Amino acid sequence: MYQTGANAYQQTARVVETSRERESALLMRAAASIQKVTDEWPASSDQLEPVLNFNRKLWTVFMTSVTKEDSPLPDDVRQNIANLGIFVMNQTREVLLEPEPSKLEVLVRLNRQIAAGLRGM
Repeated sequence: MYQTGANAYQQTARVVETSRERESALLMRAAASIQKVTDEWPASSDQLEPVLNFNRKLWTVFMTSVTKEDSPLPDDVRQNIANLGIFVMNQTREVLLEPEPSKLEVLVRLNRQIAAGLRGM
């Protein structure tokens, strides 16, 4: 019974939330997942690749959307997001080549800061 109520709430929340809120929530989810891997290292090392793949896919969507000609964002914001996305891709590659939890901190911090900006904080 409780599960049904929770599912109904989640479906309603998806309809009501703005795209900025959804992007912020996804960035926070990615940051939390990366932080968990960091906190539980080395026992969590098997989760590194799936967590980083989720984050990479998220940033790929951001980079793709800002490079479209119909993007409503100003050019400087579009360029900044694209540059951050390139940084995320490079950092992800570095972590996968030489896994160290300290290399993950920058990804966590970046996702949290962008999420906070999207929420207007």
